[in-house]
Amino acid sequence: MPSSPPRCRPLTPQQGDVPDESLDDLLGELAELVGLDRVKRDVSTLVKLMQTVRRREEAGLPAPPLSRHLVFAGNPGTGKTTVARLYGRLLKALGLLRRGHLIEVDRSALVGEYVGHTGPKTAAAVTSALGGVLFIDEAYSLVPRFGGNDFGQEAIATLVKMMEDHRDDVVIIAAGYPGEMDRFIGANPGLASRFTRTLHFDDYDSAELVSIVEHQAAGHRYELTDVSRAGLADYFTALPRGEGFGNGRLARQVFQEMTERQAQRVAELPAATGDDLVLLAPEDLPTR
Repeated sequence: MPSSPPRCRPLTPQQGDVPDESLDDLLGELAELVGLDRVKRDVSTLVKLMQTVRRREEAGLPAPPLSRHLVFAGNPGTGKTTVARLYGRLLKALGLLRRGHLIEVDRSALVGEYVGHTGPKTAAAVTSALGGVLFIDEAYSLVPRFGGNDFGQEAIATLVKMMEDHRDDVVIIAAGYPGEMDRFIGANPGLASRFTRTLHFDDYDSAELVSIVEHQAAGHRYELTDVSRAGLADYFTALPRGEGFGNGRLARQVFQEMTERQAQRVAELPAATGDDLVLLAPEDLPTR
């Protein structure tokens, strides 16, 4: 029986080991991320703990218990995948992962459609992440909301076994909505004993969303006028903040919409100047 294509990104020659990087450079990259103050503090604390573990090991002292596996709890678009990728690179720089790459999967990459399919499928996903990080998006989807038999439990059992078999060679990050992740952790005693730390990703406020748009603009050689910046802040403030709020993803979509509106406006000018091509004006702001 054919299965649906999983959202699993296997290694290719362009997606192998991350290059050697300095720890200071990576911590600087972490610090430059917009918002995420609580996450930055937590990751920095983890780095210091792991540095101490390495020093104890090098001194011939026993290492204290420290789980590298993490739960990322946050709404969509709050930077969870970005931080997960950076976490793998940090662990490689610390000498705690040999490759540091990230493999992103969801339920479809782990759960099969018939008996005997799920275990090998989950094992293959973990194997592809050995030496790096396996990032499971919407991990709570492995546990049915209302109970019952489901192949997701087999995927979880396989994950727990492989986390034990490869305890020093893979890091698992389980991510999802804050209100749903407790259900995932409670689904198997082995998960609760391995996922002992949760990083909480707060929603971006309006000023942070404007900063994300400005970062996107700078990367593509656009500039916002002061009036555009103020109007954009008002736009984000007026948006409803429900469960489906897009956060950083929304900010990137807004930037794309603004460039499209600017292109249409500039195309109608009889003679566009350099400033016309660069500036994002108030009339380029999205409409509500």
